[in-house]
Amino acid sequence: MADELSYVIINPYTIYKSRTGGVLARLLTRTSLDLVGAQMFAPSQALVDEYAQNIVTEADPQDRHVQELIRDYVKENLAPDPVTGVRERVMVLLFRGENAVRRIRETVGTFKKNFLGGESIRDTYGDIVYGRDGTVRYFEPAVLASPNVEEARMKLKIWARYSDSDGGLLEKAVPTVGDPRHERTLVIIKPDNFKFASGRPGNIIDIFSRTGLSITGIKVHRMTVAQAEEFYGPVRNVLKEKLAGSVGERARDLLNSALNIPITPDLQEKIGSLLGPLAGEQQFSSIVKFMTGHSPTETKGEARNEPGTEKCIIVIYEGIDAVRKIREVLGPTDPAKAPPGSIRREFGSTIMVNAAHASDSPDNARREMGIVKVRENNFKSLIESFYQD
Repeated sequence: MADELSYVIINPYTIYKSRTGGVLARLLTRTSLDLVGAQMFAPSQALVDEYAQNIVTEADPQDRHVQELIRDYVKENLAPDPVTGVRERVMVLLFRGENAVRRIRETVGTFKKNFLGGESIRDTYGDIVYGRDGTVRYFEPAVLASPNVEEARMKLKIWARYSDSDGGLLEKAVPTVGDPRHERTLVIIKPDNFKFASGRPGNIIDIFSRTGLSITGIKVHRMTVAQAEEFYGPVRNVLKEKLAGSVGERARDLLNSALNIPITPDLQEKIGSLLGPLAGEQQFSSIVKFMTGHSPTETKGEARNEPGTEKCIIVIYEGIDAVRKIREVLGPTDPAKAPPGSIRREFGSTIMVNAAHASDSPDNARREMGIVKVRENNFKSLIESFYQD
């Protein structure tokens, strides 16, 4: 079976209606393909025109009339507003694996005149409504995907060419940008959500949609050891200080039970001060290994800057009071203390394996976005490296 690269374009209306998470969950669970890349786009007229002119083809098994509807939909709904020039937001997801194009297309689905049910993504999130005279009264395809391998290659190269100018971390894409309460914040959907094929990443995005905030950036990322150490650097000393008390208590109990040695409060405090930093450093190393797949003490030289083995998704949200709204939906660090319905209560298991991270201030959001290089265009390099010709 052939190793293929395929794509799904999530349309502006699907994003606007906060259906992005549901679409992603379907794609991950029903295709079992590897999500290797993702990027937000604000398509220019040039990108829309070039993509649209390649939609209607003889090789597409879908009815030609439907192909023409999709072409006209793209030209109307993905293009900038002809009056204001405001661009729409679309999300492009890249999937890789055996027979990726066919598996994606089957999950996306095709339109039939009297289709019913929710078997495919388009069955659930798309619509084609005919009038009594047979004319189409309403059409919403929800997502776009390629019908065959050759078109996937050709269309992905189109999006790659425009990815620097039209894609990445979108600027001024949200109406509230001029409001003093407007914020941009970072979310990391952590590696524990990718241990096996599941809808967890999509379900987490779906819960974040409760905030009413807008996604303006997305990236599939494998954090390096150097990035993880810098990213989590602020908690390093906090862990050393925080664990001193609990380590002292545990040492007291162990020495008392194992050796019958009574430990005074003063001695307990001294033991905690001595062992706390060691425990904190061990905990910090565990966090780095969890995020990267590599132990920091065993990773030397240039290897520290190599992408890790663990995958995460970075999502940038924008809107009024974005930091507070995201953290409220996420829940506290300890899943056991998180309220019902929060992300960490639903998907977390321990203080470290707690589903997602969110910036705790606009300043930290800027710092963290710089560390994980949210503006870096790995979408383009993924496509170019796959199609080396």
